[in-house]
Amino acid sequence: MAELKTKPTDASVEDFIDSVESETKRDDCRELLKLIGKITGEKPKMWGDSIVGFGDYHYKYKTGREGDWFLSGFSPRKQSMTIYMMGGYEGSEDLLPKLGKHKTSVGCLYVNKLADIDLQILEKLVKNSIKLLKTRYKEHN
Repeated sequence: MAELKTKPTDASVEDFIDSVESETKRDDCRELLKLIGKITGEKPKMWGDSIVGFGDYHYKYKTGREGDWFLSGFSPRKQSMTIYMMGGYEGSEDLLPKLGKHKTSVGCLYVNKLADIDLQILEKLVKNSIKLLKTRYKEHN
């Protein structure tokens, strides 16, 4: 079975954020550090060279594949800020229309800048996603 390429590193989160070209994205990263840190109670850690993750959990799929991943995190991608919602959106569908300008995929929320969204709604979405993860994988944590 293939091993995950993205793993936690000892790289500095602050140095990574300082290296982000856009001042707006740097400011958004710092805001997400506070928000997701408050929600998880965890310190940020670099996962690979471009993802800031908080906390971790162990997953095991029915296929037998298993591994460790972060509870929530973000990455300041060139096109948009990616916020990782590893638990998904189940039970939060009513919040998404209230969030503001965004796009979603199965486990990611994409925003151009935090000024485009309601941070209180984002906080609820992240909390719900983490709750789903902890429920789904409780036997492994």
